[in-house]
Amino acid sequence: MEGWWVWCGSVVLGEDGRFHMFASRWPKWLPMHPGWLLRSEVVRAVSDTPEGPYTYEETVLPARGAEYWDGRSTHNPHIIHHEGKYLLYYMGSTHPFAEPEHGESVEMEDCRCISARANKRIGLMVADSVFGPWKRLDAPILSPRPGKFDSFLTSNPAPCIRKDGSVLLVYKARKYEGNTHGQMTIGAAEAQRYDAPYEVISDQPLFTPEQFHIEDPFIWRTQDGYALIAKDMDGKLCGEKQGGIQAYSHSGTDWKFAESPKAYSRLVRWEDGSQQWMGNFERPFLLFQEGVPTHLFAAVSDGPGGFQNAENTWNMVIPLSK
Repeated sequence: MEGWWVWCGSVVLGEDGRFHMFASRWPKWLPMHPGWLLRSEVVRAVSDTPEGPYTYEETVLPARGAEYWDGRSTHNPHIIHHEGKYLLYYMGSTHPFAEPEHGESVEMEDCRCISARANKRIGLMVADSVFGPWKRLDAPILSPRPGKFDSFLTSNPAPCIRKDGSVLLVYKARKYEGNTHGQMTIGAAEAQRYDAPYEVISDQPLFTPEQFHIEDPFIWRTQDGYALIAKDMDGKLCGEKQGGIQAYSHSGTDWKFAESPKAYSRLVRWEDGSQQWMGNFERPFLLFQEGVPTHLFAAVSDGPGGFQNAENTWNMVIPLSK
């Protein structure tokens, strides 16, 4: 989008037969990172086909004031259609300081960014139609727990609805370590229904952060339990820094990496046969049609790599072979 950073594409087939992408955007006069912490909003765009292009239609999660837990920034949308309801999971945050002005320099050491990062929480909106109206809750569904691995923040929701209607929610967390935070970890929570209380399943993260540094999980049900793809931050598992890993679980808590753990690469092949290393390739999302994954979506950037080196970002879609 002209004048915007865009990220976090999540797609669902709407009741109108079109494909609706829920994504994040924030103004390009802010740095790509950490601008999203301060001014990100969730929008809806539409296409007649999964491949796009997607056209912006509306902002569904605008800023609503510092007094709300998600009042300054909404990010990481994940859309699900379940039994006639559209469920939009997302990350929200706030801070008590003045908003940045156009042209103002913003760094991670800025008090607004420090506060906004520590205030990241997971929320949920529900609607009967992909067009809304959406019921926006005044409290998060999953908050940090003092003294636990998720005491600093909860973010990056990856929900999966079971056959009985209960929900397994995998999420990113960080732990307070003194006055700062530790490495990214992955936790799991569950609820009897999407609108029931969410409880963390274990006081231990799914993967040991000192050994496996991963984020951006996406999970789905399989015949034997669950499958997961995520971003390998350091490349220790898949052999490529910030490439993708895959893992499997019977219960949702006993995750094991696949024998060949690499799930995807930042190296993409275009229709003309040329190849390109994306500067970023994150927030993987699989579109399922009739129970089969047909398209992989990812938030990507150009440039040599790293948020600070990106000139453009967009949501890429890759059709999967059968």
